[in-house]
Amino acid sequence: MLNLISRLLMAVLLALPLLAGLAHADNLMAGPGDPLWMHIGAYALLYAHIGGGAVGLVSGVVAIAAPKGRRVHRTAGAVFLVSMFVTYLIGAGVAPFLQTGQRPNFVAGVMALYLLLSGWFAANQRVEIRAGLAQYAGLAFALGLVAMGAAFAWMGSQSETGTVDGSPPQAFILFMVAGSFAAAGELHVILRKAIRGAARTARHLWRMCFSMFIASGSLFFGQPQVFPQWFHDTTLPIWLGFAPLLAMVVWLVIVRIPRKRRVPVAVTT
Repeated sequence: MLNLISRLLMAVLLALPLLAGLAHADNLMAGPGDPLWMHIGAYALLYAHIGGGAVGLVSGVVAIAAPKGRRVHRTAGAVFLVSMFVTYLIGAGVAPFLQTGQRPNFVAGVMALYLLLSGWFAANQRVEIRAGLAQYAGLAFALGLVAMGAAFAWMGSQSETGTVDGSPPQAFILFMVAGSFAAAGELHVILRKAIRGAARTARHLWRMCFSMFIASGSLFFGQPQVFPQWFHDTTLPIWLGFAPLLAMVVWLVIVRIPRKRRVPVAVTT
């Protein structure tokens, strides 16, 4: 899996120079006068981003609903990992090249990648997670997210528009909250030297679910134009957008219940 991620990372990074000519676009689309290769590259990245997000959300739902540890859960989780990795990496890589401000989207993409990969790493360590360089790097990265969230919130409150690239200061609470929890998790591993059992599972669950929430929120809250009006007239956008967080809370409670006290349904799900 690590080899697959490395190859995907290299492929996307090699494709990023295609975006240099798109610096004056409002979205990931080549201009009328741009050469054919630029149109092909832009469409390839655009559809990879959209397709990866769609596949990731569906596979994420399957992974959440499937019995944990079973083949269905592992397969759906692997699909979620790869598809969301591509989606987040393209989103974070494209944002700096767009004409309209995309700083919040860039930070959100980077944060989602960090949570996705660290969450997968927690599941991949079957027995325990031992403190090491990855945790120290993760701690520094998480604290950086908190600092960026605070900086953007302050910038928004001081700007004439009251926003940073269209996002109000309140939106950056997401960075500070997620970054603080992630930093606390890294510090927890460092101080205890290792975590295992329910603590390891909880680390995997909340990071993967929060990473999925960034995708669901971006779709149901950030892309209203793709849904019909009747959909917006209901509470479905709110429920679907926050669904990964609700699932996260439920599963965090379940994994903390001692096995001997769980009812049979809880054990098998």
